[in-house]
Amino acid sequence: MSLYRSVVWFAKGLREYTKSGYESACKDFVPHDLEVQIPGRVFLVTGGNSGIGKATALEIAKRGGTVHLVCRDQAPAEDARGEIIRESGNQNIFLHIVDLSDPKKIWKFVENFKQEHKLHVLINNAGCMVNKRELTEDGLEKNFAANTLGVYILTTGLIPVLEKEHDPRVITVSSGGMLVQKLNTNDLQSERTPFDGTMVYAQNKRQQVVLTERWAQGHPAIHFSSMHPGWADTPGYHKSLGGKGELLLLAVDYILNQQKLEQPE
Repeated sequence: MSLYRSVVWFAKGLREYTKSGYESACKDFVPHDLEVQIPGRVFLVTGGNSGIGKATALEIAKRGGTVHLVCRDQAPAEDARGEIIRESGNQNIFLHIVDLSDPKKIWKFVENFKQEHKLHVLINNAGCMVNKRELTEDGLEKNFAANTLGVYILTTGLIPVLEKEHDPRVITVSSGGMLVQKLNTNDLQSERTPFDGTMVYAQNKRQQVVLTERWAQGHPAIHFSSMHPGWADTPGYHKSLGGKGELLLLAVDYILNQQKLEQPE
């Protein structure tokens, strides 16, 4: 990671990814745009048991959409499904337990899903940041397996289902951290350089954006987009970064407060 890329990313992050960026974007936001009802539309949300995925699934459910939650762990996923149903009053919330770092399980899920369900919108939200190099049972580096290969297999497998419906969409929750990495296709398993979980995650997020661009070119009937949600205070954020996450949030909060103090009345 070059010093230039780091400085650009941090400056961009302070301006766009924090609360001040949210407040700035709000000036052009039209709240009425979210006042929609979507009964009959079917959504699949990966990582829908917590954080951004859960919040997304809940808002879709409140608006009448059918939601398929794809999660790794049964117990927290069941709890999330129950909470979404209670808060939304929507019973059309379905749960699928899939490890998105396991290619074989993803393919099996996709084949079954295609036979039983339709789909209008795929939201690739699930992700991980493993800070030590670990391998899956298939010998895949865990970050790459879940963040890149898993997203690729799931999306590619569901494209035929999406193409059958009106106004199909694929939304991939990437990260502005991808700006600190150039695309590197020569070391997908992170074997040739000292392992840094944060940088591997950033590389995976760069890969997701490039995949999104390729899918959009090859499947014009589907609207593909990738996005960065901002620095969100979620369980996944703290699990991935640990103490570093707490320090980053504190540092950003301090800088923003200093900026407000320096602004003239």
